[in-house]
Amino acid sequence: MGSLQLTSIRKAFGDHEVLKGIDLDVKDGEFVIFVGPSGCGKSTLLRVIAGLEDATSGSIRIDGQEVATVPPAKRGIAMVFQSYALYPHLTVKDNMGLGLKQAGTPKAEIEERVTKASSMLSLGPYLARRPAELSGGQRQRVAIGRAIVREPSLFLFDEPLSNLDAALRVQTRLEIARLHRRLKATMIYVTHDQVEAMTLADKIVVLNAGAIEQVGSPMELYNRPANIFVAGFIGSPQMNFIPAEKLEESGCKTIGIRPEHIALSRDAGDWKGKVVHAEHLGADTILYLETEQAGLVTVRLFGEHRYGADDIVFATPDKALMHRFDANDRAIA
Repeated sequence: MGSLQLTSIRKAFGDHEVLKGIDLDVKDGEFVIFVGPSGCGKSTLLRVIAGLEDATSGSIRIDGQEVATVPPAKRGIAMVFQSYALYPHLTVKDNMGLGLKQAGTPKAEIEERVTKASSMLSLGPYLARRPAELSGGQRQRVAIGRAIVREPSLFLFDEPLSNLDAALRVQTRLEIARLHRRLKATMIYVTHDQVEAMTLADKIVVLNAGAIEQVGSPMELYNRPANIFVAGFIGSPQMNFIPAEKLEESGCKTIGIRPEHIALSRDAGDWKGKVVHAEHLGADTILYLETEQAGLVTVRLFGEHRYGADDIVFATPDKALMHRFDANDRAIA
């Protein structure tokens, strides 16, 4: 079991309110990711769930039990931090089993759990090594293994991949995805990286200034953002936002169109423009156009295309995929 219910969670440091009434329901076995800009409160919320910070007010229920006043060690959670926090003088095996040893778990059971976790994470050959003899990715797997052996109700991850290079981030992301499927455990994961969120999450929670902007599956947030903030945060490159008056549209204040939903031609189209910059990425070509009708627009083309700076082009947005927002920046259905 590993359900979580947060009700009206508030957290203030002095006069500064960091969390402003968070309500969230996480079902058993879900992979939920908190995303948002720096300072939005996502790590603070995770620490409140873990018990490392006390909520100023509100209810935290794990498997139906109120835990807001329960010490972290008794909440049935295990946390994986951005820093590996491994003991340098202990072997991988001893690092993974230390928490169980301190809790008085029988030696045979510790051995069994460590063996099982190390097998899941392909750490068997490294059990006798010390952290200094491991790569960054291996150290992070040890930290994850240390969490697994506790067999918690909830796994909490606080930006666990941010210290890894790009290739290791991809590899470790795949390992975490496989681990979730294998354990069928409830995982709550904090990241600023929307690629991690889109590829790992069953459900994404978008936070901004201490409040939840929207909760939904990755594709719900991509296809049906609730407001301009979510529309701009989810998706890379960012959605284009154009004042509706520029396009002579009434009934809304802002038009949104994703870069990948704009077609390009050298001959004809809705918006005439000039390429001001081109990014040739191999799999994608990203173009920045200064257009007469819509202003500066980003276009994403799949594959390699021979456009360059100062080329005159015509852009045509897919009108069926346009988003419309009202004067309060909320999506119009």
